[in-house]
Amino acid sequence: EEFVEITPGEGKFPATFRMGGDRIDNEKPAHEVTLKHKFAMAKYEVPQNLWEAVTGSNPSKWKGPRNSVEMFSWKEAREFCEKITELLRAEKLLGTDEEIRMPTEAEWEYCCRAGTTTAYSFGDEATKEGDADKKASRLNEFGWHTGNAAGNDPPVGALKPNPWGLYDMHGYLWEFVEDSWHATYADAPTNGLAWKEVAPKQVVIRSGSWKDHYSKLTSSSRAAVSIETKDDAIGLRCVRAKK
Repeated sequence: EEFVEITPGEGKFPATFRMGGDRIDNEKPAHEVTLKHKFAMAKYEVPQNLWEAVTGSNPSKWKGPRNSVEMFSWKEAREFCEKITELLRAEKLLGTDEEIRMPTEAEWEYCCRAGTTTAYSFGDEATKEGDADKKASRLNEFGWHTGNAAGNDPPVGALKPNPWGLYDMHGYLWEFVEDSWHATYADAPTNGLAWKEVAPKQVVIRSGSWKDHYSKLTSSSRAAVSIETKDDAIGLRCVRAKK
């Protein structure tokens, strides 16, 4: 898995960004988040060949070695991260003070936005003049949605990346994050860390998917699923970070 180094506050990476939006209740209130830690974000959602190498199985409905893995629960996503952490440490490819984990919701949005403040990382509009119904010609270059995908069939990285070189941040599959679900951002942490409960019943997914209308694929779009949910439109993107 290839990672992109994310260094908030260094070079072109501002440490502070505006998370959420003013459009939809569960994205409110928009608030400033300042990340004080470095981490690395995977360029791609976890592909099936990697999941299989780590777990020995492939639960996916849409089979293909470089297609994103799907049909696993949030708990199984956490188990995958723990297992790959152990394997990489054993190979001396990961420090004892580092781990592979799911991104926090704030890290995810920070990486999706890639320094932008627009609805999508490529601008405010998904459509071009003349687009109708589900057609979204601008978004088509960056993300799979109901207007251009019939399933979880393309390999990861088939479309253009966002400004930080991260692929499929808009659409393709929803992605699990660390955070427990909260219906709004009232009292949300502002330091980029996960907003977790001890025994969450629902967790956050981000990005939108091939099953969704283009309006669900914005940088701030979020949804709730149960920790038991398995779906062929939900996958996983990993982070490498200090513990």
